[in-house]
Amino acid sequence: MERTYRVVVAKPGLDGHDRGAKTITRALRDHGFEVIYTGLHQTPEQIAETALQEDADAVGLSLLSGAHLTLFPRVVAELAARDLDDVLVFGGGVIPDADVRILKEQGIAEIFQPGASLRAISSWLESALDGRVAAG
Repeated sequence: MERTYRVVVAKPGLDGHDRGAKTITRALRDHGFEVIYTGLHQTPEQIAETALQEDADAVGLSLLSGAHLTLFPRVVAELAARDLDDVLVFGGGVIPDADVRILKEQGIAEIFQPGASLRAISSWLESALDGRVAAG
């Protein structure tokens, strides 16, 4: 890694399943990231405000409730409202392929579906953030 990156991991909306978010939080920490886990039931505004306060390089969203097409873009919009367009947003959960394409068009850098390896997620995030640092 070019440097230690700060990543906010959040559970937007009413989804109460946090096992995946906690697992990715630990995996990212083990990989060398500094991770801030916000906990359950966060609003897009709360997530963006945490990213601002924590000077985050990336925000990882975990959602299983099916509200990803509503909540993920709202997080991106809240980040933009705080001039945080440079924060990388990625997500994970049970998200259909057709919705993955839509989310990417709306500014989500990557979506990880069930079965994605923790190593692949960590390596992708490191590479994506290193690429941004190298690009200046």
